[in-house]
Amino acid sequence: MSPKSSKVPSEDLTYEIAFQELKEIALDIENDSVTVDVLAEKVKRASELIQFCQIKLRSTEAEISSIIKQMETKSTN
Repeated sequence: MSPKSSKVPSEDLTYEIAFQELKEIALDIENDSVTVDVLAEKVKRASELIQFCQIKLRSTEAEISSIIKQMETKSTN
């Protein structure tokens, strides 16, 4: 990783932190500020962050669906 890396320990990672880091990686790559030597590391980290965000979104969606179902069940009783 480059010295500028903001890699957060996984237990402290939130969706917002992961998304912000993804935006920073994308900007670095778009601005050609990433050397060839670091590019693979950045892409690997981006892949990890994308996977984390997808899992977090799916989990949140399932939780919200469950809450809505509970609310609908209570309102029909």
